[in-house]
Formats: sequence, structure tokens, C-alpha cells
Amino acid sequence: MFTISGILKVKNDTQVISDKFKKREFVVTDASGNYPQDILFQLTQDRTDLLEEMNVNDVVNVTFNIRGREWTSPKGEVKYFNSLDVWKIEKSQGGGNPTPPDIEPASSDNAETLVEEGDDDLPF
Repeated sequence: MFTISGILKVKNDTQVISDKFKKREFVVTDASGNYPQDILFQLTQDRTDLLEEMNVNDVVNVTFNIRGREWTSPKGEVKYFNSLDVWKIEKSQGGGNPTPPDIEPASSDNAETLVEEGDDDLPF
């Protein structure tokens, strides 16, 4: 599971896809990096109601899983799709806008930076 904080930018209505499946999409702006990213998430089934308590411009914490699937078109072309399936969304307790971490821009004099093993915080 992953968690991200950001500002709720778009809150779509629930879509009923079939008798057995419904989803609700929303967009969160993540401003933690050098460039803000608008990220599309989805809530499915009974979780579509989790967005009711949220308003556009609220600062939220989103807990989600990354899901991927393969699809073969009628022409035999294989395509891959990803979705960010939300398990939990909460208003941030801190209030205000999330602030990006203190990151020093890369110097043009030192384009390559070596990171010693274990010093990065990447999940892989």
C-alpha cells in the first residue's frame, strides 16, 4: 500500500458500470516535487461513499494500491492498464496546504550524484 498527501482538485460523480460494479474517480494534486502532479485515483463499490465528506481544495491523505492488468483487443493487440485503487481517504489533520520537502536543485556543475547503497528512500 502507498500513501500520498495532496489537494483534492476534482471530485467526479459515481459511475454505475454494471449491476455488479460502480466506481468514482477523483484527482489529487501532489506538490511535493519540483512540478505539481495531478493524479487520478478511483474508489470502487462501497468505497465510493468515502469521498462524500471531502470538498474540492481540501488537503487529503490517500491510501491506495497500484493495480495493473493486461487486455487483448479484438485485433490481437496487447495493451496494459494501471489504476490507483483507494482504500482510505482522510482530510489532513495538519490543515493548510501540504508543503514540499526541502530539496536542493541539482547543480549544473555536478550533474551526476552518487548515492551510497541504503541512502535512498525508494521502495524498490
